Amino acid sequence: MESVRQIVTLEQFIIERENEFSFSSGELSQLLRDIGLAARIVNREVNKAGLVDILGITGETNVQGEEVKKLDIFANEQFINALSAGGATCMIASEENEEFIRVNSLVSKNAKYIVMIDPLDGSSNIDVNVSIGTIFSINRRLENMPEPGLADCLQSGMHQVAAGYVIYGSSTMLVYTTGFGVNGFTLDPSLGEFFLSHRNMQIPEKINSYSINEGNYFKFDYPIRRFLAWIKEEEKSEGRPYNARYIGSMVADLHRILLKGGLFLYPGLKDAPNGKLRLLYEANPMAFIIEQAGGKATNGFQRILELTPHELHQRTPLFIGSRKGVEEVESFLNGDVKDQTLALLPVLKYWHPVPEEGGIRAIEAWEGKSLTGNSRSRKILPTTYFTPTGENVTDKHGALSGVYKIEEKITSYHRIDYVAGNPF
Repeated sequence: MESVRQIVTLEQFIIERENEFSFSSGELSQLLRDIGLAARIVNREVNKAGLVDILGITGETNVQGEEVKKLDIFANEQFINALSAGGATCMIASEENEEFIRVNSLVSKNAKYIVMIDPLDGSSNIDVNVSIGTIFSINRRLENMPEPGLADCLQSGMHQVAAGYVIYGSSTMLVYTTGFGVNGFTLDPSLGEFFLSHRNMQIPEKINSYSINEGNYFKFDYPIRRFLAWIKEEEKSEGRPYNARYIGSMVADLHRILLKGGLFLYPGLKDAPNGKLRLLYEANPMAFIIEQAGGKATNGFQRILELTPHELHQRTPLFIGSRKGVEEVESFLNGDVKDQTLALLPVLKYWHPVPEEGGIRAIEAWEGKSLTGNSRSRKILPTTYFTPTGENVTDKHGALSGVYKIEEKITSYHRIDYVAGNPF
């Protein structure tokens, strides 16, 4: 006779796990139930977004300088209302609000927990029916403070007591950790209840996919561009090339990676050196979840959970996912790669007049770096090479008159050929 699968609701599971906390008073359990309630309300609106006036933008921008969607506002209000009414938190910090919100009700003023939340991650995908989500992080209030304040929020990620996300997609799931593994719950819309569906989630060690917005390719630092070329090389013994899988919603991308393995990258950009992801609302909670599932999360040089926040809306680069993938990208960022062969990357062409030839020819500059110097006064031979140090360019016989410097070090010889003809 086939055994009957035990059905466990989110509320039952939370209550059963209360004894995992030495300081448990039921408040954390209440907080998680409040988040589950708000998630059900938001899910209802997401599922009928095309039928009611909740799509589109409001014409306003949030504290991040991003366009505010109507559903952004709705989700923010629902989570703040649910958390405030539940009485288990004394302070809420939202990605949508410039300042934190103290909850001053009689029930909440002595509460022990702080909630930081991104009410609707990936909201640019709302209008096109792509998965979006909610991310939350919970800190315990500092005991030496007379009232809750900014310091309670600016704790390192190692002090999180719980973190999780809700993904609104083909099914709605709530995934969370309290530091004792990761568990996922799927919403049954007919009953309005979350049921345990993914017990003790573990991220696969094998990596065969990566997620990054490659539209920013020329804004990435050189080691990242080099890494992206490396993972596309054919090397079956190492499982390369990796497949590109980018949704554009962090919750959706990382949910896929949690289930199937992979690497998510959001590096710094030339116009945003710290990237665009918020440490408190996105990086910390996701790092806590991924680490609890056996993965890894860093800013390229330091563990995300060890970073000390200095401001409420601080940003950070993020490399997160299967441990192997994160360690691979770290090796490029730290210059530890043994194989120094540079892949043939896309090039930009820079046109230099060459008086000796009486016309215009193009020099292909690897990695988009043009050659500096006055090309009118120097004879450039048809075949030239970068030196190993990347400090100058010579032809294979060293027959250039003068030194052509480049901006970044190149670690191996690469041929640069003339492109014949006048581009104009």
